Amino acid sequence: MAASRRRFPVSWTTVMPVLAIVVLALSWGRDLGPVPVAIVAVALGGTVLAAVHHAEVVAHRVGEPFGSLVLAIAVTVIEVALIVTMMSSGGPEAGTLARDTVFAAVMITMNGIAGISLMVGARRYGETHFNPEGSGGALATVATLASVTLVLPTFTTSTPGPAFNSTQLTFAAVASLLLYGLFVLTQTVRHRDFFLPVDSEGSVKEEDHAEPPSSKAALTSLGLLLIALVAVVGLAKVESPAIEAGVRAAGFPQSFVGVVIAMLVLLPETLAATRAARRDRMQTSLNLAYGSAIASIGLTIPTIALASIWLDGPLLLGLGATHIVLLALTIAVSVLTVVPGRATRLQGGVHLVLLASFLVLAINP
Repeated sequence: MAASRRRFPVSWTTVMPVLAIVVLALSWGRDLGPVPVAIVAVALGGTVLAAVHHAEVVAHRVGEPFGSLVLAIAVTVIEVALIVTMMSSGGPEAGTLARDTVFAAVMITMNGIAGISLMVGARRYGETHFNPEGSGGALATVATLASVTLVLPTFTTSTPGPAFNSTQLTFAAVASLLLYGLFVLTQTVRHRDFFLPVDSEGSVKEEDHAEPPSSKAALTSLGLLLIALVAVVGLAKVESPAIEAGVRAAGFPQSFVGVVIAMLVLLPETLAATRAARRDRMQTSLNLAYGSAIASIGLTIPTIALASIWLDGPLLLGLGATHIVLLALTIAVSVLTVVPGRATRLQGGVHLVLLASFLVLAINP
């Protein structure tokens, strides 16, 4: 019996995604009381941690920057599914859900994930190093995507309100897909070395010396990662009535629901980026931060544009003046962070203050 237990080890990271699916099946479509809501919340948190573990197994097997790309795409696909689901069942206020969630994701990735990673890395090693060519290219892509899809709708005149007409929306969707595809090609094929961790001299670091997992283990983790991500979105959907009720009870604006969604969905990438920073692999952390922002815009906007054909109500993408200022300041500060190719705790602190400013203004516009 002891030999059997050693032969078939079962860890909590294997059990948690399956258990989360069971919890999701039992709670889907039901009115939950305080105790079931708490159980769903615990299952959600455990599944997020399990997702991080399986993403790191896959990343170790395929190497960088493919590992970061796997997690960024998987999480963004789930984010898109969650937005479309909530927009299809929402009322008139759902017209801004895509904008609120995508902008929150941009702020969280560029200031939250990047800021926490810079603080953790600099606190442990004094100074963090990364490749300015890769990080700068990713940042330019984020800035262009955010400006085209979230800023320009505020200033167009052919449609009332901060919205594109059908021609403009089609252009924004196609441009987003093309930029995303070009970024992925650059990151994984043409200039892969720009996105690999570097040392203080700017030389590419060798991969971790630990033996990579077998193909079978990596495929198993990939399957469990997808199950975990589906469970995260499903459980977040189950929790959404409680979240919306909590937002209303706290007196926060309805747009704060988008912030909560983005925080839940991006939690696995935040944890993965922080762990990479602790291993002095800041380029991996920035790949996750900027890659997630690019995927969030580049995949979400085209999907929402397509879904708007059958969704009721307007699709309002344009940001208000306050958010435009925050976006412009974030881009400017990010440029100053990535251009030198190294950063200290000061840069991390500046980004975290920008995130805090966004959160405070999201709660109290």
